[in-house]
Amino acid sequence: MESLVYFAVWAGLIFLMMRFGCGAHIMGHSHGNEQPHSKPEKPGNPEVRWEPPKKDADPVCGKTVATDMAKPSVYAGNVYYFCSRECREAFEAAPDIYVGEEQKPLLPPPMEKIHG
Repeated sequence: MESLVYFAVWAGLIFLMMRFGCGAHIMGHSHGNEQPHSKPEKPGNPEVRWEPPKKDADPVCGKTVATDMAKPSVYAGNVYYFCSRECREAFEAAPDIYVGEEQKPLLPPPMEKIHG
């Protein structure tokens, strides 16, 4: 009986620490004096937000794609949008072929027969 009370006391203490102490941040709660996941605002320095364009050109095949339905990939700090998974995979395999000032969009290599 003594060990049951011992574990109950420790369980209660751990619960209180997780709910109201430093563990509250892990559980998604705050101490009450700040909003969780908020950044302090700096006067005169608005928060920078990046919004993707509505449409962009696929660098592999040259098609115009709607970015909300496209397959994105990041290379050298830039986001590229693709019409299909195959175009994205071709780009990720050799991005230097498709990205550059003088490079034109190339078609991906033909797919071999896929047996399902």
